[in-house]
Amino acid sequence: MSAHNTQKPASTSNNWGDALWAVLAAFGCYFCMYAFRKPFTAATFADSNVGEMSFKTVLVIAQVSGYMLSKFIGIKVIAEMPSHRRAWTLMGLILIAQIALILFGLLPRPWNAVCLFLNGLSLGMVFGLVLSFLEGRRLTEALTAGLCASFILADGATKSVGGWLLSLGITEDWMPCVTGALFLAPQALFVAMLSRISPPNDQDIAARSARATMTRTERWELIVRHGTGILPLVLMYLSVTIVRSLRADFAPELWRELGTAAAPSAFARTELWVAAGVLVVNGTSALICDNRRAFLGSLGICAAGFALLTVALIGQGRGGLSAEAFMVLIGLGLYLPYVAMHTTVFERLLAMIRERGNIGFLMYVADSIGYLGYVCVMLARNATSQANNMLPLLVWVSWLTVGLSAFCLVVAAWYFARDPSHSVTASHRALSLNEQRTS
Repeated sequence: MSAHNTQKPASTSNNWGDALWAVLAAFGCYFCMYAFRKPFTAATFADSNVGEMSFKTVLVIAQVSGYMLSKFIGIKVIAEMPSHRRAWTLMGLILIAQIALILFGLLPRPWNAVCLFLNGLSLGMVFGLVLSFLEGRRLTEALTAGLCASFILADGATKSVGGWLLSLGITEDWMPCVTGALFLAPQALFVAMLSRISPPNDQDIAARSARATMTRTERWELIVRHGTGILPLVLMYLSVTIVRSLRADFAPELWRELGTAAAPSAFARTELWVAAGVLVVNGTSALICDNRRAFLGSLGICAAGFALLTVALIGQGRGGLSAEAFMVLIGLGLYLPYVAMHTTVFERLLAMIRERGNIGFLMYVADSIGYLGYVCVMLARNATSQANNMLPLLVWVSWLTVGLSAFCLVVAAWYFARDPSHSVTASHRALSLNEQRTS
């Protein structure tokens, strides 16, 4: 079955009106999802502990554990999800997440931490469902860059909303639920918009390959054939996910350790600068027609991000950066490769190899490993004598990320640049078009 065979006719799929509709729908949908996932991190829960562990750390581990498990489940579910079930599944997951937040407010501490596990479990597949509406198009990078801008901006904006609600007197236990309730109606609107996005047309398929559901055998064969190149990309993504998650989940603590008590608006302001830079750099990849050149260029974008990360770490170590400058610069350094993986790396990889597949499968392999690594870091952190100091941990893991990622980029570029089987021929295009029409 084609990944888009139940939607509108393909003849209108690539005009600018459809592209604007698609990017607004995807941006709005994922932006609203963050209102059900991240606002609790704006609170400190400083008056509660579970044994030797802070209650906030317990909450972060609980939610990320659910999110991680959802990513592993999503390797199968997203790869096999037929197009006509996406929108209903997506909205159902959002409603489950909100119910979990209601229970979080009702149950006493520390038992309500289980509710955040359920919340993360329901939200982990949302990104793959949204991404499925956008892949396999000549404008995929631009559309997906808009989608990725949503989670950069939403991370800060929803924490700002949570901080504002706390300032109004809403308790820390009820603030996440109230924030989610404010975003429930717009969430439903944007999901409805997603369901009206047109499928890729013949020109899209010729340029990027047909995207289809995958069986277990097809998923395994793809990994076996190209594992030498895919594995280093996954390891790079693992390291970036850990640092990005530390920066996002413990932003208030990091600001304080940098010497500044951040106002609620500071979270949104710093992420606005990050999103603007990342959106421009990654979105322009859509202008490169040659798939191999675009793929290798996206690896270059990743390298540029790690260079910025290095500058941020050196500047902070020497005391030459303000707290806001450090948070913006390290955000740019992390999100350039993180977003490149979502927008271009896997999209152009599939376009190069012209094999049956979809981005959702590859992204969920990477995401599941990435969040597993983050959970392990959070658990190991509490065994150290400086468990409550986030900045040293962030700096240490960031340096490790720079070194590991540089090695991974070299291996991936070597593998995919040297293999002549990655070239795109007319026969490949014809085969993909025929598969799309007959599936």
